[in-house]
Amino acid sequence: MSTPRSRGGIDVVLKVEHVSKSYPTPRGDLRILTDVSLSLERGAAISIMGPSGSGKSTLLYILGALEPPTSGAVRVDNVDPYTLDDAGQAMFRNRHVGFVFQDHLLLPQLSALDNVLVPTMVARNGPSAGELATRARTLLAEVGLQRRVDHRPGELSGGERQRVAIARALILRPSLLLCDEPTGNLDRSSAASVATLLAELHHEQQTMLVVVTHNPSLASHFGRRYEIDAGCLRSVT
Repeated sequence: MSTPRSRGGIDVVLKVEHVSKSYPTPRGDLRILTDVSLSLERGAAISIMGPSGSGKSTLLYILGALEPPTSGAVRVDNVDPYTLDDAGQAMFRNRHVGFVFQDHLLLPQLSALDNVLVPTMVARNGPSAGELATRARTLLAEVGLQRRVDHRPGELSGGERQRVAIARALILRPSLLLCDEPTGNLDRSSAASVATLLAELHHEQQTMLVVVTHNPSLASHFGRRYEIDAGCLRSVT
């Protein structure tokens, strides 16, 4: 099966076509997203800004196969995850998508190294345990935590915990990295550090990166910027 192509023959790895999302309420359907379309090629990075409740996070969850659209289609690596059963969707997310949330969601009883390795516990037909451990240590070194691999989350600062979360999101080399307010709980210095790190790792790893944020400084790290207003996505650069 061939990969969709556009932009003068560049491979398109993420394709969003006319996606809308609404939720039923006693007063009728509540429309969150309206006719959203978007294409990203491998290595592209974008930011999405908008006021609270505008649908930014909802769109991110739809892209990551966490929330089905009411209408429209999403394809990542030429697969529509919403045609898969629950087990298939879980495996799809594990293989193709990395998530970084505002709250790092690390397991408090595990070391930084073991937290990075959590996604590998359900991965199939991939590298050996030794190879994955080596990659996890390499990623922790790339995020500046080579001396903190054995520390638990409670022994790390907020910025360090978010760096562990970024390494965890990248451990299985996802095609698509989704970040939902990744600097929202950090002080200004830590936020700036994490923003720079995301931009650097994106360039090195050549993932597709979608960052949802309220932070204009974080958004400015990425050349393509979008805005959601009244459920509609529009380019601002």
